[in-house]
Amino acid sequence: MQGPPTVRNSTRSDGFCKDEGVSRASDIGLAVGIVREKGSQTVSYGKLSRGNDRDVDGDTVFEIGSITKVFTSILLADMVEHGEVSLNDPIAKFLPKSVRVPTKDGKEITLLDLSTHTSGLPRLPTNLAPKDPRNPYADYTVEQLYDFLSKYTLTREIGSKYEYSNLGVGLLGHLLALRSGANYEALVQTRICQRLQMLSTSITLSPSQQARLATGYDAAGQPAMNWDSPTLAAAGMLRSTANDMARFLAANMGLMQSKVLTAMQTTHKVARETGQADLQIALGWHVWKKFGTEIVWHNGGTGGYHSFIGFVPTRRKGVVVLSNSASDIDDIGLHLLESQYELSRERTAIKVDPNTYSAYVGRYELAPNVFFTISREGERLMAQLTGQSKFEIFPESETKFFLKVIDAQLDFLKDDKGQVTHLVLHQKQVDQIAKKISNEVPEERKAILLDPKIYDLYVGRYQLAPNFTLTITKENDRLMAQASGQPKFELFPESEIKFFFKVVDAQITFSKNDKGEITHLTLHQNGDHVAKLIK
Repeated sequence: MQGPPTVRNSTRSDGFCKDEGVSRASDIGLAVGIVREKGSQTVSYGKLSRGNDRDVDGDTVFEIGSITKVFTSILLADMVEHGEVSLNDPIAKFLPKSVRVPTKDGKEITLLDLSTHTSGLPRLPTNLAPKDPRNPYADYTVEQLYDFLSKYTLTREIGSKYEYSNLGVGLLGHLLALRSGANYEALVQTRICQRLQMLSTSITLSPSQQARLATGYDAAGQPAMNWDSPTLAAAGMLRSTANDMARFLAANMGLMQSKVLTAMQTTHKVARETGQADLQIALGWHVWKKFGTEIVWHNGGTGGYHSFIGFVPTRRKGVVVLSNSASDIDDIGLHLLESQYELSRERTAIKVDPNTYSAYVGRYELAPNVFFTISREGERLMAQLTGQSKFEIFPESETKFFLKVIDAQLDFLKDDKGQVTHLVLHQKQVDQIAKKISNEVPEERKAILLDPKIYDLYVGRYQLAPNFTLTITKENDRLMAQASGQPKFELFPESEIKFFFKVVDAQITFSKNDKGEITHLTLHQNGDHVAKLIK
């Protein structure tokens, strides 16, 4: 569902590697709308799908992902304007009494906190375990959402820190729907789309929209599933067209009169700081102040689509970019709004002696518990960030390399003795340095086959610290582990008692007593941590 472009574990759908796509040359279709005072124009490229003769145009339907969050915040502002809710209303006010909403130090989460990603809620609910990762939100229920809220413990003060949260805005839309007595899609239709004559913007597609829907393509260039989310729809489930989104931009910029103009203008006002240079958060929108230009914007991404929308208030110019590929297209939108933002360029690999790669092999610490692992596979150099897939990096020089799957580059730095000491990640016009901490590459772990019935032995709660437990569950013949306040991840067996995570460099060993009963586990991560089975 995307967010601002930064490196993984920060703001967006997690920067380096995983949620980005193939190179732009592999994109299937692109529709760009440019809005100015004198009017708007749409340019497009490509076909609705491979093998389809129909061209992409301004009426082609795309998933717009997290741009949906902007609509959600406009709904919030509209309801505030009409006295239906207040920005400072606690969210517990709108939920069933049976739901125990988490609080922190006597402070309650408000609607404003949800809209500005400062609620303290995590990016995703920790009980999200999709049956099909290709459509990750489809089977997440309201009951699961309420169960998560009732059990979750906030780890920081409410309103104190910006952390992009699909969960938070999805919950916001759910609350607004409860307050209004209508479902989320009906709210968007009646309060925004019908007022702006956006006739091709919805979640549920009409036969006409379905015929104009571009097929989405994933990071591997394969057809992707369209996403569904009955519970968290407000975080990223709208579909739209470049023509409709151009009208949406024109309305936001005041170039056309509408009954939602005041609400829209309310959402443009900076509400909180993000802690990131040049970036602030308004209601739903992000505000970027760089190169002497203020851009109000948002982006979006689903399994097979990417989108960008933004405008410069002082220039009364707006841009929307929609693509049916998982490739990042933010650079196009930013460049069209402010030319000092660079366009991604096609890079050409040169030939170097593969023997030079040995100097780069090792582990580099980018942040606490976040590492680059650089390894050599024959004549190829590979890079892998903690919790992500491994990708080949290609040389532009002996020390400069680039990735083809995303717009990111790596520079290796040497000391006076010629020893590699650091690497620098260049991504989204931000440079981040990772120190080399080891010349060794952790041995790649391989899962073995086990009878899933064995997993029943390990199910339970294990106490790592007074207020910190590790919960082990069995789900559809998979063994899952979930630490307090964290997402749930699958464990993979190396032996009958030894398991490992793929998303982080961590392993678990289960221990038995003389009767063959499980008594505790040991978490191997930055040392060994023993946890006793308590339930």
